[in-house]
Amino acid sequence: MKVLLLGGGGFIGSSVLECLLKTSHYVRVFERPRITPYRQFGPHEHVEWLTGDLLSGSDIDAAMDGVDVVIHLISSTLPKNSNDDPIYDVQSNVISALFILNAMVAHKVPRIIFASSGGTVYGCPKYIPIDERHPTEPLVSYGINKLCIEKYLALYESMHGIRAIVLRLSNPYGERQRIETAQGAVGAFCVRALRAEPIDIWGDGSVTRDYVYVGDVAEAFRKAMQYSGSFNVFNISYGAGTTLLELVELISRELKNPIVPRFLPGRPFDVPVNILDNALARSELDWKPAIALQDGLALTIDWLRQNIDR
Repeated sequence: MKVLLLGGGGFIGSSVLECLLKTSHYVRVFERPRITPYRQFGPHEHVEWLTGDLLSGSDIDAAMDGVDVVIHLISSTLPKNSNDDPIYDVQSNVISALFILNAMVAHKVPRIIFASSGGTVYGCPKYIPIDERHPTEPLVSYGINKLCIEKYLALYESMHGIRAIVLRLSNPYGERQRIETAQGAVGAFCVRALRAEPIDIWGDGSVTRDYVYVGDVAEAFRKAMQYSGSFNVFNISYGAGTTLLELVELISRELKNPIVPRFLPGRPFDVPVNILDNALARSELDWKPAIALQDGLALTIDWLRQNIDR
């Protein structure tokens, strides 16, 4: 199968790419300019690396030619900064998604898998764990736009027959998490701990998140490519909550070094608890998380030790 992997050079995308290469797929990576391959690919690995602008019809048109499925992982914002400029968030993410969908219609590409955000689209939980039927009341522009794209995917499935699968990810972590942008608590905390720098905790440390290893996330995308059932939206999570203070303790245990966090005022967009029910993905996609948090932290820290100064 020929896959167009939008964002294949990023944190999640690189793990998805590695997963697809193990199963002999041909992968065309589309990345933003200046993002270069994270490693050299061998002649037996079918990787084509393109760069361009998602708001350029000609760039997307060229990337779409001849592919069987699109995996869309690119986002220009993070939850913590998306409220700073909601207009940019819409222009760079929602409008670009429409360029992608229109190109799929033109090239008759039948399927798209979209990375949505289970950590933000639901907002403050009415119940725990959160299943796919939970109300969606996002508190940040990032979540609003993810949800908006989900609705356009459903519209294009209805209008044009494009099969759209949405994976609502909880809090992915693991190798190649971006150090410079503090992409996620696990990456930020591990980097600071390895550098013997203070770990900042927003609030009292009771904020609870559902951390899922990026390799398990990648496997969910591979499974979604093959899915032929009737559901469209799936939570992808570990299915258990960890507080920020518990996360610090687990990192401290892995490093065999005590960590003293620095507490800062809580942020209004941080919901107190987010734990996703992944039962639907287990039953329909035949997927389940395989890596426990402590084991995933060990893998993450080992990778960071080798790459933190690069």
